[in-house]
Amino acid sequence: MDKQQEYVLRTVEERDIRFIRLWFTDVLGFLKSVAITAAELENAFEEGIGFDGSAIEGFARVQEADMIASPDASTFQVLPWRPESKGVARMFCDVLTPDGEAFAADPRQVLKRQLQRASELGFTFYVHPEMEFYLFEGPNSTTPLDNGSYFDMTPLDIQQDFRRQTIDLLEKMGISVEYSHHEVGPSQHEIDLRYADALTMADNIMTFRLIVKEVAIQRGIYATFMPKPLQNEWGSAMHLHLSLFDGEDNAFFDPGDELKMSPTARAFTAGVLRHAREFTAVTNQWVNSYKRLTPGYEAPVHVSWGQANRSALVRIPQSKPRKGTAARIEYRAPDPACNPYLTFSVLLAAGLEGIEKGYDLPAQTEDNIYELTHSERMAAGIESLPEDLGEALAIMETSELVADVLGERLFQFFLANKRRDWRSYASHVTKFELDRYLSIL
Repeated sequence: MDKQQEYVLRTVEERDIRFIRLWFTDVLGFLKSVAITAAELENAFEEGIGFDGSAIEGFARVQEADMIASPDASTFQVLPWRPESKGVARMFCDVLTPDGEAFAADPRQVLKRQLQRASELGFTFYVHPEMEFYLFEGPNSTTPLDNGSYFDMTPLDIQQDFRRQTIDLLEKMGISVEYSHHEVGPSQHEIDLRYADALTMADNIMTFRLIVKEVAIQRGIYATFMPKPLQNEWGSAMHLHLSLFDGEDNAFFDPGDELKMSPTARAFTAGVLRHAREFTAVTNQWVNSYKRLTPGYEAPVHVSWGQANRSALVRIPQSKPRKGTAARIEYRAPDPACNPYLTFSVLLAAGLEGIEKGYDLPAQTEDNIYELTHSERMAAGIESLPEDLGEALAIMETSELVADVLGERLFQFFLANKRRDWRSYASHVTKFELDRYLSIL
């Protein structure tokens, strides 16, 4: 037993922890949990906890259902919204096969494989996400709780206490917050998590989504990470600020470059842009995701990059001259309902391919892309992201990169599951169709 496991056992005893929730994530990004008592914790560290993998989306087939959840002691945290006496803690788990091997279709394992590849090249991958969400009266309501807008700090933003309570719980669990504010949409909010290595951040995002929903329930309201819940308002994004570090040095920073971008940063960005259309089904995995990826609401719809261009898919935030550690790229397509482990995996894989193969970064786009005509975009070589989930899946199916990153089993399950989603939506007769056609056809 290692020192971290011994620390957890000691903490559980000293803080009167009664239950420990073992968490892992299914292929679609939903959090799963099994609770054990403190008395079972030592055995869980030694042998893991068995479960039926065939009951989890995208895991084992029925004939090979046995799986083991192996707790990662480094992720131990007490849940601060549970009682202090006979409290509750959590740990994230790696999913193993019965013979103790890492289960290839575990999203956490998918990300670990890519992080190992980055490590072999000398890099550590860091992520800083901007998490957006809406608050409504209830799960069956889209009635906003305020009419505030971007950065409002007036009586219109009546949910400032919500953000403060959420941040307090996050920080009690060791998740640092950079800042928070009201977003553009009515009752839309943003909380930005301070950058961390990609595996820690993926765990943090799963915890963040749960805490936001827990706080909402406590306050008698509902929080949703649905990408586009309101038709005529802005959707919710999860802009991702990405960087690679080589030891203590930011590998994306070059003080002598006009944009402070190193050759590594340029090649990484070129790889991300080259494969963006292929992995959009991962970063934007729901039918509703593509209602957000439409012109008019600053959501990126075209494959391009620029330093100060918020219509571009990749933005290069200006680095402070003496703060090279802040150099990064901002990938703006993902929404907060994605699976963060898979999203980080495909982005990292595409960027590393750009570095390994020396991809050249095309010229940046300085114009507002939304104002360019289709012909002007074509002349500039600017492609569009998929317009709907059906198109995204068709493109992803041809991608060797995504297939390699996800692994054959997860890749095929993801495609099959999302195709069912798309077919169900495509055959649904909407209110729009009835209103537009019923009386004239």
